[in-house]
Amino acid sequence: MPRPHPAEVIAEWFGVDADFERVPADPPTAYRRDVWLGLALTVLAVGGMELTRSAGYLAQSDDSPAWLLYVLAGAGALPLVVRRRYPLTVLAVVYAHFLLVGLTVPVVPLSQVLQVVYFMTLYTAVAWARDRRAMIIVVAACLAAMFGWLFWQVAVSTGMQQYAEREGLLDDPPGFLSPLDAMIAQTWLTNIAYFLGAIALGQVTWHAARRRAQLAEQAATIERQADELGRRAVVTERLRIARELHDVVAHHVSVIGIQAAAARRLLAKDPGSAAVPLSTIEAASRDAVEQMRGLVGTLRDIGDDGGTAGGGDRSPEPGIADIERLAGADGGLEVTYALVAEPAGAEAAVSGPMGLSLFRTAQEALANVRKHSTARAASVTVRVDRRPAADDARFRGGYAEVEVIDDGRARPGSSGSGLGLVGIRERVATHHGVAEIGPRVTGGYRVRVRLPLPLEES
Repeated sequence: MPRPHPAEVIAEWFGVDADFERVPADPPTAYRRDVWLGLALTVLAVGGMELTRSAGYLAQSDDSPAWLLYVLAGAGALPLVVRRRYPLTVLAVVYAHFLLVGLTVPVVPLSQVLQVVYFMTLYTAVAWARDRRAMIIVVAACLAAMFGWLFWQVAVSTGMQQYAEREGLLDDPPGFLSPLDAMIAQTWLTNIAYFLGAIALGQVTWHAARRRAQLAEQAATIERQADELGRRAVVTERLRIARELHDVVAHHVSVIGIQAAAARRLLAKDPGSAAVPLSTIEAASRDAVEQMRGLVGTLRDIGDDGGTAGGGDRSPEPGIADIERLAGADGGLEVTYALVAEPAGAEAAVSGPMGLSLFRTAQEALANVRKHSTARAASVTVRVDRRPAADDARFRGGYAEVEVIDDGRARPGSSGSGLGLVGIRERVATHHGVAEIGPRVTGGYRVRVRLPLPLEES
């Protein structure tokens, strides 16, 4: 992999192509604080200039009036009142002040307060500039002007020469370098550290702000995704409960309808015999109400956030063991039941959700036979086989299967909505199983669902 060009590394570090723009978290408060900071530094700059003048630190040749010194010192610090609102403009104005005043009244830029102002201005421009390309251009121009001014001052100033002569350093140099060369080098090193330190600190702060913004955005994205997953879970659970309600209602209403018709015919001929279908109606309605109460209670417990409100019915849902009871219910249809397990007791390996799907499949199939078929008899066979299937990799751990077969044909004018069969196929898809639903060649109708069992733990 080729090494990146140094210009690319610099552009990456300064965030030239970054899509991040740093703004204060609370702009009104931040800008108000900048105003107070700028005003405070302005007062300190004016006060510091008076202290410098009163202490006699001004050169004897500097005969500038006091008011001019105050104005120039205050003008150097006042732009900081909008330092984060217009960081590059403030940088250009402050450093133009530095250059122009430094060439005409050199004592003003040397004020300690203004030195802090220059550092803070450069730092703010790097840390808060929204246009990173413009920031590089403005900062480079300011540095070129500052170091040009420094070179000029070193070249034309006689202050260092006078200091070295007064201290006698020229007669007896204390180090390896000449005193003048050492003072010039020290001045350059100090200013390089001063300016580059402000730039480095500002850029590090900018990178830290960008990382915080990225983390905040990622956290918000994760929160949105979690909310969406929660909503999907609620919808999925409600759809599951809707299927359960459909199966319960379809099965028991079909039983009640058939038994009610039988009771109506018997009431005219043999009123005493009508008690049997009426008892079946009573039991079926009671069972339906009980199951529907449990499902509706669960539905009410599901809040909009996917949680539960409590207070719902938590009775066990039917499973594979309840299919025999389902087949034995008298609904005007002769139903035979068989359980085939290999090895014996293999039905214990069927999980609760899988057993519920098998139960609902048998329930829906029997309800359809009663409502839409001329059949008088049906068979329900449950098979649980732990042997791996050689022809399908999905059943390497074996399978659990329910098969409902009847001997009738479709009753004219009794076609349903098809939602029951759709629900069966959805349950099968949930467990990655297979379904065979349709008429048989030899007559009648078959509903067979096969679901894969998990692999046995070794």
